[in-house]
Amino acid sequence: MKTSSVARPIDTYHGRQLFRRHLLRWYDCHKRDLSWRLNRDPYRVWLSEIMLQQTRVAAVLEHYERFLKRFPTVKTLSAARLSSVLAVWSGLGYYRRARMMHLAAKTVVNEFNGKFPETAEQLRKLPGIGRYTAAAVASIAFNEPVAVVDGNVRRVLQRMLGRNLIEAESWAIADSILSGRRPGDFNQAIMELGATVCLPRAPKCLTCPLLGLCKTRGEGANELKPSLQQKRQIGYTLDQRDGGVFLVQRAPDIQLMPGMWELPEISGSNVEPDACMRIRHSITVTDYTVFVAQGPPPAGIEGRWVLPSRIPKLPLTGLTRKILREAKII
Repeated sequence: MKTSSVARPIDTYHGRQLFRRHLLRWYDCHKRDLSWRLNRDPYRVWLSEIMLQQTRVAAVLEHYERFLKRFPTVKTLSAARLSSVLAVWSGLGYYRRARMMHLAAKTVVNEFNGKFPETAEQLRKLPGIGRYTAAAVASIAFNEPVAVVDGNVRRVLQRMLGRNLIEAESWAIADSILSGRRPGDFNQAIMELGATVCLPRAPKCLTCPLLGLCKTRGEGANELKPSLQQKRQIGYTLDQRDGGVFLVQRAPDIQLMPGMWELPEISGSNVEPDACMRIRHSITVTDYTVFVAQGPPPAGIEGRWVLPSRIPKLPLTGLTRKILREAKII
């Protein structure tokens, strides 16, 4: 697709028209083949949007299919026990999303007769749904002309206009350029552009369908400083007896992953010399070196023995699931 070498600002009527036209043509030809784009079922759209919060697409794909297989409808999700939902969610992290999703499913079933509200305003009444998620579901599933703004969208708009935007400005500009005819496709297209072409540090400007409308054309792409990763060592014991694995449950009243199951944790310095396994694990800004030693946990730790066939049915922490897979227990 050819674009003019003369930049036309998107804050003009003609510029907005070109923006919509070029972006949607590009999306129709280059959009990724993702499971949640097979149809516009609001449950599938909502599930994908919740899973994609703070999580890469590649990490979501497998979890999305597994979750849909276990809970194919909002009614099956609503009727499920929270522990079952957390067990299937295990490995995606940010477990509050799963808890709020379970509450939202119950609200849809009990207060909306099993049907999702069709407007962004109504969707925001559901637990765990903010402005972005409500707009995404309403536009994609119900074709409501409401814009979305996430990190990808804001980056595209800032580069197009050549200036930093505060949150309110970003939403106003996104509304002004939205395609009223294809709002769901437009919202997915601009997010897709930010995720695959208008990248934070190495934008692919020469393949961008909006090159002729962009004021920066990749300038300043390397100004973002990478976040400083904190490094930490932690250790766990892996005790197997009579075919079972000894697991402990996190307290139900703690802030981080309450009620989840894991291996007994001990000081990393204590377990490192005897470690039979060493793996890396990252959570947000912390990079963990994890040592795992075979043998009994320290005295006084309460837990229970779980057969491997029962382990997948427990809400495991993502790290515990990774260790047990590495040990070929699950």
